[in-house]
Amino acid sequence: MKSLYNLATKIAGKALPLAGRFNHKLKLFTEGRKSVFDKLEAEIDPASQYLWFHAASLGEFEQALPIIEEVKKEFPKYKVLITFFSPSGYENKKNHPLADVITYLPLDTPGNANRFLELVKPKIAFFIKYEIWPNFLTELDNRNIKSLLVSGAFRENQIYFKPYGGLMRKALSRFDHFFVQNEASVELLKSIGFNNITLSGDTRFDRVSRQIQYDNKLDFAEEFINNETCLVAGSTWPEDEEILLPFINKTSAAIKIIIAPHEIKEEKIKVLEQKIKKRTIRYSKKENHDLANFEVLILDTIGLLGKVYSYANIAYVGGAAGTSGLHNILEPATFGIPVIIGKNYKNFPEAIRLRQLAGLFSVENSSEFNEVLVKLVANKDYREKTGMIAGHFINSNTGATQTVINYLKRLPGFS
Repeated sequence: MKSLYNLATKIAGKALPLAGRFNHKLKLFTEGRKSVFDKLEAEIDPASQYLWFHAASLGEFEQALPIIEEVKKEFPKYKVLITFFSPSGYENKKNHPLADVITYLPLDTPGNANRFLELVKPKIAFFIKYEIWPNFLTELDNRNIKSLLVSGAFRENQIYFKPYGGLMRKALSRFDHFFVQNEASVELLKSIGFNNITLSGDTRFDRVSRQIQYDNKLDFAEEFINNETCLVAGSTWPEDEEILLPFINKTSAAIKIIIAPHEIKEEKIKVLEQKIKKRTIRYSKKENHDLANFEVLILDTIGLLGKVYSYANIAYVGGAAGTSGLHNILEPATFGIPVIIGKNYKNFPEAIRLRQLAGLFSVENSSEFNEVLVKLVANKDYREKTGMIAGHFINSNTGATQTVINYLKRLPGFS
């Protein structure tokens, strides 16, 4: 099975550059990996020791971030290397100040794993959530380098729990310890013979809970909202916008609406603008305008959504109206506001739990969305009580980061 895996990986390595001619994201994926080893040779300091964090993309990076922040405080002698699998993670975070070195992860071949670890020689490797690469984990094990899975989340339909999943179960066996998000993941791992598990929770709760402590002031948001009720629709896809638009275009309520599309390509922003019948302005064109005169603001930039949520009275989080995957509901929930999502959220335990607690609403269509919005806008008491549930949900689930740090403090030879 492993020989087939390695063959498939090599074939992918040959085929991806060709596919990149027709797909911008795949082009970044392949072009970025061409210089990984040159970058490592130039930037890795042989005299320093590194902690290696690997994240698939932006979401996993957010889960790694609170641990990175804490290890920088608690263990300052170590430098930090961050690798990404996807371009959306690397391209957005390649200059993040907390890391000493940031690169793509080379494709998971035995040769790449050996060369990578020979250059980096990490003290510990942290893999976030789903990132499990057999050859890298094998080489880490061969070199007696500890590897940890952090904020792990497992489901029974994954390959590890299938009769044909031997290769990936073997890869799991290379981990020294699993820090998992929920009891279901604990039980699944135990069912295939693992006991080196800690139910730590999800580090994203720690990440978002800290957002309140930061300076979230945005002058443009204050000017636009102008003390009115505000709905922030974050990380929306076209399927989400089809749910939102009937309410936006027909409502007579005194409400300001900020839409932050997941993709900020010019042609897609134009299509969205054309569908909105209210006075609308883009963030990129806000200069020399009185923002208070507009009803809808399109956030056609990245990096501001977390702060913008702090101005919201109600949040809609995109991704679950279609099949692209629900985006981060914890970001708005931490500010103690009710959250609305689409219908496809069964693989997101935090959404399931928050809905059970009545701090989150799931809607299937524009009619249901309108019904929920009308009630939340009209009834301030109901809105604030629902938001309080969301805020308490965040506060009661923090602590995963400290659990990992406490484990590191107990490791022999690590300080």
